[in-house]
Amino acid sequence: MELPAIQAENVVKRFGRFTAIDNINLSVPKGCIYGFLGPNGCGKSTTIRVLTGLLHPTSGHVNVLGLDIPAQAEQLRLKIGYMTQKFSLYDDLTVEENLQFIGQIFGMRRKELDQRVSEQLHTYGLDQRIKQRVSGMSGGQKQRLSLAAATMHRPELLFLDEPTSAVDPENRREFWEQLFDLSAVGTTILVTTHYMDEAERCHRLAIMDSGFIRADGEPEGLMADMGVNVVEVQAPELRRLKEKLLSFPQIRSAAQLGVRLRVLVYQDVSEPVHWLRKSCPELFHAEITEVRPSLEDVFVTVTGEGRQ
Repeated sequence: MELPAIQAENVVKRFGRFTAIDNINLSVPKGCIYGFLGPNGCGKSTTIRVLTGLLHPTSGHVNVLGLDIPAQAEQLRLKIGYMTQKFSLYDDLTVEENLQFIGQIFGMRRKELDQRVSEQLHTYGLDQRIKQRVSGMSGGQKQRLSLAAATMHRPELLFLDEPTSAVDPENRREFWEQLFDLSAVGTTILVTTHYMDEAERCHRLAIMDSGFIRADGEPEGLMADMGVNVVEVQAPELRRLKEKLLSFPQIRSAAQLGVRLRVLVYQDVSEPVHWLRKSCPELFHAEITEVRPSLEDVFVTVTGEGRQ
């Protein structure tokens, strides 16, 4: 049986009295796009830094690509790519110069380096910007250059820390297509995000909150197993209705979406639409529809935010 690309067991990272990640367990299959979903400050970036050997865990065991981390972190760095949330290449160098510099860091000889730079420029749509200084590039162009640089040495494993936080939806979509291309040729990818739509694209997903992994699995499975039914209600006075519904113990959460109220009802209520009409007489003639759950519903269900 093939070993996972990443195996973390009972990992804890403390900074003084503050626990940034608390007893997490993680298994990432090779070739998988594995997502970390969670709000800023929940421990996603700290987890990546522990997995790459940049931070030493306080306790627990980490194995990445068959190497014990942090003891073998130096060997690991030749096998991984790392794209940070903040753009980290050189603004005063051209696109080509940045890629050449990264290739030289990884010891590429001139012929191999020139060929690889040419391949990356073509793959990431930067052919026409070879001599452009990075300082004049848009956010989307810088993002593509960052990914080209992170994959110059054909890493087995790619860490992406909030890689699309500063780009528009069109560039985000194109970026994800490039990630699927990398996954298709066997690259394992671990990506942190706080975008629900991005998380749904991942093959597998962990939801983090306050240093804990609250859920772990395939997105569809997480949505199917969350223990609630989701209904949308269109009725007058939604703010007052929300407060009333949240007083019922059968309601996990309620949130307004435009002219509708999205309500999570625990599954021990077998017929949530009928139950709502019976429990709230003002909803007897309202439009109530049972709908497909979303990852945002999963997040609300597994974290402590359901009644906020």
